[in-house]
Amino acid sequence: MPLPRHHQPIVAVATAPGRGAVGIVRISGRALRPLAEALVGRELAPRRATYGAFLDARGQAIDRGLALYFPAPASYTGEDVLELQAHGGPVVLQLLLARCMEAAAETDPAAGGPRLDGLRLAGPGEFTERAFLNDKIDLAQAEAVADLIEASTEAAARSAGRSLAGEFSREVDLLRQRIVNLRLLVEATLDFPEEEIDFLEQADARGQLTTILSGLNRLLDRAHQGALLREGLQVVLAGQPNVGKSSLLNALAGAELAIVTPIPGTTRDKVSQTIQIEGVPLHVVDTAGLREEGRLPIDEVERIGIERSWAAIEAADAVIFLHDLTRRGQSDYEVAEALIAERLHLDDTARLIHVHNKSDAVADARPVEPGIAISARTGAGLDALRHALLELVGWHASPDGVFTARKRHLLALERTQTHLGTAQDHAQAGDAALELFAEELRLAHDALAEITGAFTSDDLLGEIFGRFCIGK
Repeated sequence: MPLPRHHQPIVAVATAPGRGAVGIVRISGRALRPLAEALVGRELAPRRATYGAFLDARGQAIDRGLALYFPAPASYTGEDVLELQAHGGPVVLQLLLARCMEAAAETDPAAGGPRLDGLRLAGPGEFTERAFLNDKIDLAQAEAVADLIEASTEAAARSAGRSLAGEFSREVDLLRQRIVNLRLLVEATLDFPEEEIDFLEQADARGQLTTILSGLNRLLDRAHQGALLREGLQVVLAGQPNVGKSSLLNALAGAELAIVTPIPGTTRDKVSQTIQIEGVPLHVVDTAGLREEGRLPIDEVERIGIERSWAAIEAADAVIFLHDLTRRGQSDYEVAEALIAERLHLDDTARLIHVHNKSDAVADARPVEPGIAISARTGAGLDALRHALLELVGWHASPDGVFTARKRHLLALERTQTHLGTAQDHAQAGDAALELFAEELRLAHDALAEITGAFTSDDLLGEIFGRFCIGK
């Protein structure tokens, strides 16, 4: 149920901070006509751009631009919406914002009270939150608005566009409806226990459940791909000093981002860059070289850099551990293996890709198995490394396309999968376990409902929309 603040009219600058060619001040609320006429000095035709002056309290022009009025419910928020498109200077937009607040508080001669009582500045994401509360979009679509704004690759933007268009929501709703249909059959059977029939057999409940699970698994796979496009992959370049980590970062990024010298320990702190492979954002971090204390002198700055390297390794989705092929057979080559084995648990090795650099400088460029031989200088082997990174995180291009998904979506789908799997176990027990079967179906249905917001707490809404930008 909407909170009292959701009934208050709101206003905000809807364009990004800073200077620009155009800036927008947006207002949403009920009965905005009197305020609109005070600001532009005339009645506005619905959904038609009107050019003219934006007036201050004395009738003088603050700026000239376009005014658009969208009466409810045919608007973004489902309420009356007024947009003033002015020149995009910060001072001009703040003057317009202040004038909106001032004009709203002035007495409307026709009504005998304020033109728009209670107008206040909008909170983060509050326009989109109202669109959700007024059933203009569901929760997954609302989140896709922010994902589209924040998309860092073309593939991520397209996947967010699919979610905003409702593709993800339609897939979720289709599964929900299939679960509802099965629940209706189960509940009807529980209501009439005297009927001597084998329900699970007669209704093909097991077959229906198998179909639902199959659809859920396909949806979960596409959601995983969408989450990769949205969040990207945290990749750390690790290894001993002077094995070519900074050169590899530069080669992957196609730019000279990190300083490269033959002096060991040149990189003292993390250097980060976001690149993309097949549309998947990779947040690549070049770290300080790792080495054993006691073998060579390590100053305090380098020691801190090494500790930060280990922290980055532990938090990474994937670790590219570089080796220098020109040092093969030397003692420090084996030290690198010991370093990584000592600090990472055995179950973490699934995140590791061993990469053997400087293949162009040796006669035998075969990597030590398992691993990939590359040359950061010539680019040899980089395509194999890119494919290995995508394979590590399970990326594959879906023939149906992917849509943006968030961690909470994945968790909800995984809970649904768990409940349906338990329901499948109860189905094997026959009609004697129908009540347990029905309960697991209910829990699966509720988990799916969280994705689109059919079953959502106010705390979750605050968490989601609080991450939006002001004015959206």
